[in-house]
Amino acid sequence: MNILFVLTSHDKLGDTGKKTGFWIEEFANPYYTLLDKGANITLATPKGGAAPIDPSSDTPESSTKDTERFKKDVVAREKINNTLVLSQIDPSDYDAVFYPGGHGPLWDLANDADSIKLIESFNKQDKPIAFVCHAPAALKNVKNVDGTPLVKGKKVTGFTNSEEEAVQLTKVVPFLVENMLKENGGDYSKKADWTAYALQDGNLITGQNPASSELVAEKLLDLLH
Repeated sequence: MNILFVLTSHDKLGDTGKKTGFWIEEFANPYYTLLDKGANITLATPKGGAAPIDPSSDTPESSTKDTERFKKDVVAREKINNTLVLSQIDPSDYDAVFYPGGHGPLWDLANDADSIKLIESFNKQDKPIAFVCHAPAALKNVKNVDGTPLVKGKKVTGFTNSEEEAVQLTKVVPFLVENMLKENGGDYSKKADWTAYALQDGNLITGQNPASSELVAEKLLDLLH
């Protein structure tokens, strides 16, 4: 199993002067879930080089066994600091793609031409495409072969408006993931805030929030077996 992880290169949280990036748990849990099953994992970002970690995800409150493992894992940290450039990735080298969340993707991956092309290519070949929390933002401008939005008519979830409200970033983010998925015709559903929830519709897998990372990774594994 060759799996591509696509992470954000964006580290500015709007005009707040604060930093953002990817959410450690949403990377670490799927990374180890897949790695421990023998997957080869490649990391890429729009700019290449170090993928920025969201400081809010690197706190004692956000700590899990997987984030702790990541902190001690020299190989994984080396990979995060030296990601490949997205435009140089050949989708045919991979069996699936996974996008961890964090607020960063709302700014770069949502509009990144290379990311859009990559997802469209995986989708056309019916390979698994998986997204968790804010990462479905990367689907904003992705189309099916017939030009309709990829999520149209598909069962999807993603970070909810009420969860965004809870972290007080509704006015900071460029758009709300829940609204965007609905506007693009997605059959959006959710559970209570911070509850683990993931959906699979064909080759598309989406998870609601950080707690859903493991469910997304497990669904991805099922599709690959």
